[in-house]
Amino acid sequence: MLIVYSVFYCKRKVNGYRVIRHLISPFVVSGECCIVFPQIATKDPLNPLKQDIKKGNLRYVANVFPHKGYIWNYGAIPQTWEDPGHKDADTGCCGDNDPIDICDIGYKVCSRGEVIKVKVLGTLALIDEGETDWKVIVINMEDPEANNFNNIDDVRRLKPGYLEATFEWFKKYKVPDGKPENQFAFNGEFKDRDFALKTVKETHEFWKSLISKKTNAGELNCTNTCVTDSPFCCSTTDAKAVVDAACVFGPEDPIPSAGVYLFC
Repeated sequence: MLIVYSVFYCKRKVNGYRVIRHLISPFVVSGECCIVFPQIATKDPLNPLKQDIKKGNLRYVANVFPHKGYIWNYGAIPQTWEDPGHKDADTGCCGDNDPIDICDIGYKVCSRGEVIKVKVLGTLALIDEGETDWKVIVINMEDPEANNFNNIDDVRRLKPGYLEATFEWFKKYKVPDGKPENQFAFNGEFKDRDFALKTVKETHEFWKSLISKKTNAGELNCTNTCVTDSPFCCSTTDAKAVVDAACVFGPEDPIPSAGVYLFC
């Protein structure tokens, strides 16, 4: 089983997330072509990455033909939160209670937990079991072609077929689990950079209310080490104790479905 902690300590007040010329710094949950299905454990202290479990078994991403695992680096934007108590004016659905997801289309296959600087290009509004689940399309600033990408139309022009493949991936990835195809707002249309940035900024405001205890966190665990004016901020000693108490796992088991393609 996978478990990853990335704990950051700081001695100065952190003012939070900022968008600087449409650049942000998300972290990677799973690299391209990987089929491990990690999730941010939002109910655990410090929110580590954990491999998802379904019906007592480790969960993997199905290889839905012609794709193998994730078709981009898949990650999330820290200090964002899709508020389940807020009905989005554009999608008509409430948030999914998680940070905003990103799909990095750069050439580099990133490591799990890696923090990267990316350029925002656009977004896709997935409706996942009745909840809004934004997928922000980005490109790693280390990509040699990053300067050529500034908006969603550049992806369509320079990587023909990639957006269509992304749409199909999100539409069908739950079908092997016996669930129906996912739905989308805007008839599956990818929205542009400005729309995506507006969405990211809005979900950052939701996060600010959450981390300052102005919004009820419910079952979410907001323990953190960096937002010094948050009532949930903990000491270095307490954070170390959380990490030290994490389970020690043995050798990895073989992945049962690594080479199997499914046709949906």
